[in-house]
Amino acid sequence: MDVLLGLQWGDEGKGKIVDVLAPQYEVVARFQGGPNAGHTLEFDGIKHVLHQIPSGIFRPQILNIIGNGVVLDPIVLKKEIDALEKFSIDYKKNLLISKKATIIIPTHKLLDVALETAKGDKKIGSTLKGIGPTYQDKIGRVALRVGDIHSPNFREKYDTLVEKHKTILSFYSHPLDGLAEMEAQFFAAVEFFKTLNLIDSEYLVNDALNADKKILAEGAQGSLLDVDFGSYPFVTSSTTMAAGVCTGLGVAPSKIGEVFGIFKAYCTRVGSGPFPTELFDVEGEAIRKEGNEFGSTTGRPRRCGWLDLPALRYSIMINGVTQLFMTKADVLNIFEEIKVCTHYELPNGDRIDRLSFEISELHVQPAYKVFKGWNCSLAAVRSYDEFPVKLKDYVSYLEEELQVPIKLVSVGPDRVQTIFR
Repeated sequence: MDVLLGLQWGDEGKGKIVDVLAPQYEVVARFQGGPNAGHTLEFDGIKHVLHQIPSGIFRPQILNIIGNGVVLDPIVLKKEIDALEKFSIDYKKNLLISKKATIIIPTHKLLDVALETAKGDKKIGSTLKGIGPTYQDKIGRVALRVGDIHSPNFREKYDTLVEKHKTILSFYSHPLDGLAEMEAQFFAAVEFFKTLNLIDSEYLVNDALNADKKILAEGAQGSLLDVDFGSYPFVTSSTTMAAGVCTGLGVAPSKIGEVFGIFKAYCTRVGSGPFPTELFDVEGEAIRKEGNEFGSTTGRPRRCGWLDLPALRYSIMINGVTQLFMTKADVLNIFEEIKVCTHYELPNGDRIDRLSFEISELHVQPAYKVFKGWNCSLAAVRSYDEFPVKLKDYVSYLEEELQVPIKLVSVGPDRVQTIFR
């Protein structure tokens, strides 16, 4: 089993890369996260955004599994599946869902809004999709799981959980406006859910591995948003690293092969939290405009900045990355000069190149190495030999600094704009 995950704060281009790599695999499996993910795929002039369904769904020969580590919103999933109808995708055959995946219910979303609002200017930047409250209930051992929908007392379990949520919502004086309509959609989606292929996915995954089938585990969010190793508390609520594959799909660590780490040629972040290389000037705005850096799930403008090597090295280390994939190199086409952060300068004058525990509290200044930009279009490039010299220099420098081979460079959103080295 190989693993593909993001090495920054999410939005690295995982969906596109999974779609490109998928023909090499027989199974693509999501192992964590939920509808807070937005994996964008673009081919044949059409753009698709997937939130919960694995990105191999457009390849008819591939089995797609939503693993037990995912939190699922039935309403969002039904909308996603409805949107696939026009592509004649046999989702009842090619999409399998773990019975142990946790369900997001309507009051989880109300809780998300209430809890985020209560933080005031200390907001985390939640997508407000109910992810955090759902994982809280999972850890608190009170959550509903996909397999529960076939239970004769499912409604009783649901009502018990809702009453618990209403008590919390009343403490925050949060209104229940729209709950009845949300519940009507929810229960309609649950009935649709019952027609899907719900399985004990850990058996299927391990049976496939024992049969020497190739599986690609697809991560969501990014390593720097990991609940343990990200810039806490400005993180997501799940394990976004390679380690999450084991608990999110039910496989042993010994089963993991290649770990593909995806990073942008620059950095972006959505929501609050430290971002040492963030740009607040015309260069930052130029990256946002050129890269169309607006959240595919929320539509929020992304914070933009130069590439951060200390952060990238950290993600490579904790994930055991074996191959690097660099995306959105074409966004830097417009710059005469390109910068890369090599160190952080502390307020006391010291220089560090590590993400220490205190990094969230310290006001560090990035120390940069400056490169000449290639300053030309990459739209027609279809091989590494066609890369401008300055882009090759950029790739070689990063490869040398990171000590991991960069095997793929993406120069545009389409499948064909993916260059293997």
